[in-house]
Amino acid sequence: MSGISVQQLYKTYKGSAVPTLKGLTFQFGEGKITGLLGPNGAGKTTTISILCGIVRGDSGEVVIHGLKQDAAHREAIKHIIGIVPQQIALYPQLSAVENLTYFGNLYNFRGKALQQKIMYYLELFGLEKSAHKEIYKYSGGMKRRVNIIAAILHNPALLILDEPTAGVDVQSRSMILQFLRDYNRQGHSILYTSHLLEEAQSLCEEVVIMDEGQVIAQGNPQHLIHQHNHCSNLEEVFLHFTGHALRD
Repeated sequence: MSGISVQQLYKTYKGSAVPTLKGLTFQFGEGKITGLLGPNGAGKTTTISILCGIVRGDSGEVVIHGLKQDAAHREAIKHIIGIVPQQIALYPQLSAVENLTYFGNLYNFRGKALQQKIMYYLELFGLEKSAHKEIYKYSGGMKRRVNIIAAILHNPALLILDEPTAGVDVQSRSMILQFLRDYNRQGHSILYTSHLLEEAQSLCEEVVIMDEGQVIAQGNPQHLIHQHNHCSNLEEVFLHFTGHALRD
C-alpha cells in the first residue's frame, strides 16, 4: 500500500530504561489526512522524527510512498516529504522572503521561478505586506504560516505537521486548516499531530491514537465514535483509550 507503513518500530533513547516506541505499527493510504494523536510522552514526536530520517529506530521498518526509510533512500525521501515542526524553524533576523529563499535553495530551487512561488504563497497566506519584514517582528500566527510555506516550496507528496496550529489566533488557525484541506484535495498526503481533538475530528479522514509507544486505536473518527456508544465526540474516544490521569 502506498502512503506510510510503520511495522514493529522500536526506539529506546540512550540513558532511558523505558522504550519510547514499543513495536509501533500502523499504516495509511496515499492521499489521506491522517491524525497521529496521543497524550504527552506517547511517542508522537519520536515517530515523526523517525519518519523524516532525523532519528533512527532501533528496529522495525518504515516505508514512505514505496521507499524504505534507510540510508539508500533517505535522500529520495527528503524530496517527497515536507516537515512542519512544532517549534518555529526560521531565522528570526531574516525576512520571510530571505528565509524562504534559503529553504528553496536547499531543494535546488533558485532564480525567478523560486521568487514567484515564494510571493504566490506569501499572498495565499496573507503575508505579502510583511514579506520583507524580519521574522522576529511577526506574530505567532504569522510565523506558523511562514513555517508551513517553508515546508511546501518543493511541493512534497507527503506533508507532516507537528502541532501546526498551536498558540495561533482563530483567523490563522482557520486559514491553516483550510489550506491543508485544499492541499490534500490536490492529491497530497498529510500526517498531522494535535492536542486539539475537535480540530482533528473535523480535519482527519483517519486517526491513529497512540500511548506509551504503541497504537491503541485506529480508524475514521466518526466510526470510532459510533463504536463507543457512550462517546459523542473524538475527545471522549481519546479519553476512553488514554484515561483521565494527568500527563507531564
